[in-house]
Amino acid sequence: MNRLNPRKLLLSKWTAAHPQHREKHFLVTELFCDEEGIVLEIELQAVLTKRSERLTWQTLQDEQTWRMGWK
Repeated sequence: MNRLNPRKLLLSKWTAAHPQHREKHFLVTELFCDEEGIVLEIELQAVLTKRSERLTWQTLQDEQTWRMGWK
């Protein structure tokens, strides 16, 4: 399991374990926080297509889906 600090995820790089539509490399482009500043969700953008999706940050902890860095 990837150990993550949600506050340090901004601009971090990720590789999809099972790429779809040639989208393999991703970048965290935005953090979404609640009123107390606790990170709830992130925006993950595909480098190749610029497609963005909003996910809970805990999704990145699944090593079957995401790998830290660009590989």
